Amino acid sequence: MRHKNPLLIGTFILTVTGLLSRFIGFFYRIFLSKVFGAEGMGIYQLISPVLALSFSLTVSGMQTAISKYVASETSTNDYKTSFRTLWTGFLLSMALSFGCMAYIYRYSDWIAAVFLLEKRTAPLLRIISLSIPMATVHSCINGYFYGIKKTAVPALTQLSEQIVRVGSVYLIYDICARKNMTPTISFAVVGLVIGEGASMIVSVIAILGRSFQVFETPSRLLTAKPCIRLHPSYGQITENLLRLAVPLSANRIIINILQSIEAIYIPNRLMAYGLSNADALGVYGVLTGMSLPLILFPSAITNSISVLLLPIVSEADANGNHHAVTKAIWKSIKYCLLLGFLCTALFLLSGRFAGRLLFNSELAGSFILTLSFICPFLYIASTLNSILNGLGKTALTFFYSILSLLVRLLFVFYAIPLYGIKGYLWGMLASQMVQTFLCTFSALRICRKTGSRFFAA
Repeated sequence: MRHKNPLLIGTFILTVTGLLSRFIGFFYRIFLSKVFGAEGMGIYQLISPVLALSFSLTVSGMQTAISKYVASETSTNDYKTSFRTLWTGFLLSMALSFGCMAYIYRYSDWIAAVFLLEKRTAPLLRIISLSIPMATVHSCINGYFYGIKKTAVPALTQLSEQIVRVGSVYLIYDICARKNMTPTISFAVVGLVIGEGASMIVSVIAILGRSFQVFETPSRLLTAKPCIRLHPSYGQITENLLRLAVPLSANRIIINILQSIEAIYIPNRLMAYGLSNADALGVYGVLTGMSLPLILFPSAITNSISVLLLPIVSEADANGNHHAVTKAIWKSIKYCLLLGFLCTALFLLSGRFAGRLLFNSELAGSFILTLSFICPFLYIASTLNSILNGLGKTALTFFYSILSLLVRLLFVFYAIPLYGIKGYLWGMLASQMVQTFLCTFSALRICRKTGSRFFAA
């Protein structure tokens, strides 16, 4: 069953783990909001753009490149080249990650004051910079395991990171409470670093076990199909990886820069609307630290599908199996639309109650009601983006993401000063609709070009 349905089994593993991880993380955020308040959550969320940018620069494109090339190599049982691919991508990403860590640690005060517009984030940045190399290690290794369709390892690293992070923060908080010390939001960032360390250890153990399994069984290597590209040099592997990873990383860096501008200027524009700095950070904390995590909770399912669709669609496209590609597009749209409508109905019926019960916040409940309409568009766009990337349409997905972000930025700069945070919520809905419609149009166009019957898939 595992060999016949890699998408089904892999999605099940990642979904169960993702839901469990989000379940833990969700109540973790409730704990943080009660300990540190809405303003503390706002400050904590402000460091996310820096972390996202560093991930884009160091490993995001390389993880996808490793996954894609490992998937093509394992189809010929070329395990030696797969490990060469992983090792090469790992070294390239680690060099970038150490440079990124040193820069953020050294210039944290400048980044906090000039880039994030909040000086109180400087000590958090120095702490979070230590997690960048560790995140790079397990991201590269996860890319390898995604490529060979063994999702148990990425799932385990994700779960271990979450459990250790939450457990360490709660332990630190308990020690502070016993010693009558006042906890600060820095403790949450320390927990994040500890969690990344745990995830790294699990992934390293897994890849060592995999290498022993492969290289201690030489007969498996003899089944590889003889071809001139069987064992390419490290130079060729580097060139192949960079050819795919550099454009992907550049695209994601640009996207994350725009997302950073968006995140940083939401509190700033709320102050232009008339809120104080503390109130603006509080509203931002409620939105990003309370309401959005609840809305994104079901996306553990679509995220799992998206991660696995890329290597599967890429392999089907390389083999000329257009029917499999069309089938993946059709099923993605159908099931994501169904999931989206169910989630919208659920959040509309229970949004206000959930805001009061979970966060003791009427504002959080109001945000949940408005954001509920985004669910169908969000889930469809995420899976179709992965399919289009697997088909090599990275330029299209990049353009669609940029266009979607520009729509949101227009609402940030022009709607928030007039209508407050509601203006931003409308912008989120509008931008997601734009991206979803564009991705769907491209997917249907691909089906027509290949001659596949969409609804017969």
